[in-house]
Amino acid sequence: MTLNYYKETDSLYIDLSAAVSSDSQEIADGLVIDFDAAGKVVGIDIQHASERIDLTEVKAEHLPFFGQIA
Repeated sequence: MTLNYYKETDSLYIDLSAAVSSDSQEIADGLVIDFDAAGKVVGIDIQHASERIDLTEVKAEHLPFFGQIA
């Protein structure tokens, strides 16, 4: 999973998969979900992110890490 913030458009894209998006659906104002050809969620786009969420801190809790963390 990769978080990408784009200052120019004030959007936060949460990339959940390396699969290519083939369809998008706006599920709420400014919240777009991207799907691959099989219908699986591959990304989430939050438009006007700084107005909607706190971008000053990122937390990760209870994630199952596989392999070594450097």
